[in-house]
Amino acid sequence: MNKVLKETISTILYLAGVLLLTWVIITFVGQRTEVSGDSMEATLADGDNLIVDKITYRFKKPERFDIIVFPFKYQETTYYIKRIIGLPGETVWIDENGVIYINDEVLKESYGKEVIKSTNRGIAAEPVILGPDEYFVLGDNRNNSSDSRTQIVGNIHEDDIIGRAWLRIWPFNQFGVLKHQ
Repeated sequence: MNKVLKETISTILYLAGVLLLTWVIITFVGQRTEVSGDSMEATLADGDNLIVDKITYRFKKPERFDIIVFPFKYQETTYYIKRIIGLPGETVWIDENGVIYINDEVLKESYGKEVIKSTNRGIAAEPVILGPDEYFVLGDNRNNSSDSRTQIVGNIHEDDIIGRAWLRIWPFNQFGVLKHQ
């Protein structure tokens, strides 16, 4: 009986350790998430499975063009995935031709699936001044994305960023680390 009790306690401790390690990894290091919708096409597609890196931003600030995950403030279990365009303290503006300006200089990037239509400039039709901890984000599918151009999403506070999309794990034919150009 003593041997059975030792084995039972050992198994329980082992399982508790595995569960604790899993919780630590999911809470502080990384977690899997699935893309729902086409707002990040052509970079990410509906159904793509990603690993979200939750640890990098504990040591460094988010950078322009990082793809980040953050909660949608009006729906508890909904998370958005978008690309950082504007950094804290910058002014973002989109002109009637769909050109994005950062501090009155044209943003040189090639992530947008298409040119932003003049009717899709949203609040960025006027200059948007970012606070000291705010980021301006856009979906890569610029004419089909709910992002910082809308009041419902707005600017993203640094504390609300869960992490950055790091690795696509499904589908396997597009497996790889997500990085900016």
